[in-house]
Amino acid sequence: MLPPPGPGCIVIGSRFHGPAEKNKVSPFLVSTGVVALAEIGDKTQLLSLVLAARFKKPVPIILGIFVATLVNHGFAGAVGEWLSTAVSPAIMKWAVVASFIGMAIWILVPDKLDDEEANTRRKFGVFVSTVITFFIAEMGDKTQIATVMLAARYQDFFGVVAGTTLGMMLANVPAVLVGHKFAGRLPTRAVHAVAAVIFLVLGVITLMQ
Repeated sequence: MLPPPGPGCIVIGSRFHGPAEKNKVSPFLVSTGVVALAEIGDKTQLLSLVLAARFKKPVPIILGIFVATLVNHGFAGAVGEWLSTAVSPAIMKWAVVASFIGMAIWILVPDKLDDEEANTRRKFGVFVSTVITFFIAEMGDKTQIATVMLAARYQDFFGVVAGTTLGMMLANVPAVLVGHKFAGRLPTRAVHAVAAVIFLVLGVITLMQ
């Protein structure tokens, strides 16, 4: 039996959310920042550059990226939330810690876009071609795995998915609009180093809780 909650605590399910929980960083903000940084130089951002150069129609490309990301990350967020309930808290904690550390290492590895992933089918039109190719490229990608981890860590489906989707758009919309002018000037290694540090910090925070 659970002990009665102390002053200022709110019981939600089997968890206590005391005053300290009210001051925690928003899952939405963390998800937005982490994914926006992780997406810089990622293969899906490279795909955005390819799509923009090939079709030269930014509006349907941006809408296609948004739809593909929302569906993909919605699925990833659902998987993360399911894992948080299907796996025991102790195992889930160590799995999330290991995943954050693994992501910190993985994000430092330079990414590249395969020819098959860059191949778009014009017969479907710009919007549908973007949705299909971007969705496929995002499967198993760093940002999709990060969405699973963040959803499992925070158990906030809407906050995490909204944040990761916004992070993807913050990184990819400029790539579609003016990416060809600045692609070679972005300090990709420095940005990825910052993202790696954030993932490590999230892992340490999870371990200490």
